[in-house]
Amino acid sequence: MFVTHLSLADFRSYPRVELALEPGVTTFTGANGQGKTNLIEAVDYLATLGSHRVASEVPLIRHTAERAIVRARVQAGLDDVRQLLLEIELVPGRQNRASLNRAPLRRPRELLGALRTVVFSPEDLALVKGDPSERRRFIDELITTRWPRLAGVRADYDRVLRQRSTLLKSLSGRGRSIPDGAAATLEVWDESLAGFGAELVQARVRTLADLARHVQQAYAAIAPANNDARLYYRSTIAPEPDTTVDELQARLILAISERRSEEIARGVCLVGPHRDDIVLGLGELPAKGYASHGESWSFALALKLASFDLLRSDGVQPVLILDDVFAELDESRRERLAVMIAGAEQVLITAAVADDVPAVLGGRRFRVGGGEVSEVDDAGA
Repeated sequence: MFVTHLSLADFRSYPRVELALEPGVTTFTGANGQGKTNLIEAVDYLATLGSHRVASEVPLIRHTAERAIVRARVQAGLDDVRQLLLEIELVPGRQNRASLNRAPLRRPRELLGALRTVVFSPEDLALVKGDPSERRRFIDELITTRWPRLAGVRADYDRVLRQRSTLLKSLSGRGRSIPDGAAATLEVWDESLAGFGAELVQARVRTLADLARHVQQAYAAIAPANNDARLYYRSTIAPEPDTTVDELQARLILAISERRSEEIARGVCLVGPHRDDIVLGLGELPAKGYASHGESWSFALALKLASFDLLRSDGVQPVLILDDVFAELDESRRERLAVMIAGAEQVLITAAVADDVPAVLGGRRFRVGGGEVSEVDDAGA
């Protein structure tokens, strides 16, 4: 799939933008702070309903504007001319409004699956060097891209987690002697947390198993040495790819019951996928704390390229977005990366310096500056 037209109104720095796009490679160049990343962020937002740069939606709306609109026309494929028109309206303090082919949707998440993207940006170095929450976010975004219905499961899990956490906090310090009514309510939240959590854990573990081979191949292609990249899922319930949801739910309930007293004493949820992690390794050593900056950068890039390859093996052709990536790579790695992404249906690249992007990629080039996006030909590049 690929985007054929992007339209923005009061999104980030842009009062209005109308941009025709094509399959293949498109590069946006310009000085930092001119709005290059804002363009590709808008494309990714339509695919994920989130930003790879900020957690809040407030910065996505242009200063003094009351709302922002992101709209894109998406074609199914090079050999499939069917198109969809995706639109989302961001309104501060209210639920966002979404439409598909101009028909309003009940919930914005019904857009998920209509456009799929894989984004790699400098912030993704946190996948290797950062906290477990970064790696959980990575795998959860990937499972939602593979199976959009899991967006609802994630939302339900987060809702139950908040409610159960509130109850535990209110019971904090009581030990085992808690009111019967509170105990019964807690058991209800235990069941719900384990049910939704089991679905998330199964999807995560199965996706990691599918992803592992792609990560190994991608890292070996990027890094010339010490390229035995590994990853596995760390959880108190020891899940395997073939473990059923029912079994995972039973394990979660048992683990919750075993730590009930500690949870009540501390007033927090200590068991569930919100506490799990993905361990990344190079050979026998964990990447975090042992990998060099270059190895960490290569591992993070390999995770995203592997995600792209996994989605393609699922029969999906996602839009590949590389946000200011080439500046961080030496010439050898740039050339290797260019070869690896050459077969993508659509690649959107941002770069402060045009020469950072290997010439072999070719494609269309746009200059971004002063609130304007203008195409440049070879003579003006």
